Amino acid sequence: MGRTQAVYYRDRNRHEPVRAYVSALALAPRESLRAQIAILTGLPPADPPPPFPITSQVAHGLRELRCHHGRDLHRILYRRSDNLIVLLHAFAKRSRRVPEREIAIAEARWLDLRTRIDAAPRPGPRPIGGDAP
Repeated sequence: MGRTQAVYYRDRNRHEPVRAYVSALALAPRESLRAQIAILTGLPPADPPPPFPITSQVAHGLRELRCHHGRDLHRILYRRSDNLIVLLHAFAKRSRRVPEREIAIAEARWLDLRTRIDAAPRPGPRPIGGDAP
């Protein structure tokens, strides 16, 4: 069995919201977030998620990748599906708890992803990855 791979959720319009969020940041914070994402890639399949303060549990199978750059706090909400770490939603964190609104966005994207993956036949585009035509 292979190692984990972090992949970006893609909506029906081929938009990858987490990739867009990270790409819109200035160079230094963008590189900090990319380094945090890289931590999720290559984990052995039996290993648990990276511990706090790198990640923490949010709700059910939803976790947050905790990204700090200076005073800026960024969070990437993700879920694991076998060996894939699906990056669902990213936002700047300004409060102690993850806002319910942000959790709802991530859960809706997870539901969309699962619905499209489980559909027969699968409608395009692919719900994850960077290889859409």
